[in-house]
Amino acid sequence: MAKKAETVNMVDRFAEFKELKNIDKTTMISVLEESFRNVLAKMFGSDENFDVIMNPDKGDCEIYQNLEVVPDGQVTNPDRQIGLEEAREIDPECEIGEEVSKQIFFEKFGRRAILNLRQTLQSKILDLQNEAKTSKFKELEGEIITGEVHQIWKRESLLVDEDQNELTMPKDEQIPSDNFHKGDMVRAIVKRVDTNNNNPKIIVSRTDDRFLRRLFEQEVPEIHDGLITIRAVARIPGERAKIAVESYDDRIDPVGACVGIKGSRIHGIVRELRNENIDVISYTANPSLFIQRALSPAKISSIRLNEETKKAEVFLHPDEVSLAIGKGGHNIRLATMLTGYTIDVYRDIEEGEEDIYLDEFRDEIDDWVIEALKDIGLGTAKAVLNARPEVLDQADLEDTTIEHVLNVIRAEFED
Repeated sequence: MAKKAETVNMVDRFAEFKELKNIDKTTMISVLEESFRNVLAKMFGSDENFDVIMNPDKGDCEIYQNLEVVPDGQVTNPDRQIGLEEAREIDPECEIGEEVSKQIFFEKFGRRAILNLRQTLQSKILDLQNEAKTSKFKELEGEIITGEVHQIWKRESLLVDEDQNELTMPKDEQIPSDNFHKGDMVRAIVKRVDTNNNNPKIIVSRTDDRFLRRLFEQEVPEIHDGLITIRAVARIPGERAKIAVESYDDRIDPVGACVGIKGSRIHGIVRELRNENIDVISYTANPSLFIQRALSPAKISSIRLNEETKKAEVFLHPDEVSLAIGKGGHNIRLATMLTGYTIDVYRDIEEGEEDIYLDEFRDEIDDWVIEALKDIGLGTAKAVLNARPEVLDQADLEDTTIEHVLNVIRAEFED
């Protein structure tokens, strides 16, 4: 009876393990049966002539081996056949050629068989857990999740959620000014689920645009309720962001609703994002007006669009050029990301003022150099000549390259 009890207790322990791992009863029974069958197949070469009956209420199982009844002394395959005399001990009325079911007591196969069963079952449960984990977090992709910082390495941090699932946050998915400590509670979005040999790795992010979207959905009831929709988001994580919103109700000011009274709604988001400056603008389907709003706080004098190539030439008063570009070129970069248009910024040329567009110098200055200068809002010769050294530095060009550009432009005006 001791071995019988051992088998029952073994199944009970697996049942307890099931509860801890949140596997439903039906699935667990199926896994148990499959595990028994795998072990039987290894022991007997096949499990085809076995019936495995699980008794979930008792916490054990019954195994029956279906054998063909043959005359005594003619048993050639004991795994498939049984002599008539032995068969009638099971079923007194059986005849040669019929089939009888012989009960197999698994515990009689010894500790090795039980260990094999345990390992097989644990492997299958692990596979089930990984599949369930993958499915769960696939559904959560793009949603905010909270985790406790468990371990910090140079290239990534390990978080655990309330169910003790491990979450990985690579360094490039962290805001540059994030400075976590073990035990900190951190919010992020589920970015993706990587799987390797059915082993899921949950990647979370605080730099993904969707993190900003979800934060606004949590802080602004009108967005959560669908009265305001987020049409576009652009971020330079930890530095600055722009978000375009639109209201479906004329009575609701989308920008005011997102900012809140005295900034009450947006302040929490800014703090979460490590003081990332957030510009909220009202979306419009008019591309010229949208670009104008996206370049705020700069005021545009005029704009020329090419909708086929998605390019925009924006003209501003000289005093507005630096505002359009922004610190480190962030404002124009975000406006480009938000609108989908490549934006070139030009100074307004006042009447009687002599100036030349940089494009006219392509035979003397490399195209990539001209584009780098235009990217920081320097689209004309005078704009380059009048630019302060710190503005020119934003083009990320070698000093010798900048000096060559200045010499070419100066020579043109001297001529």
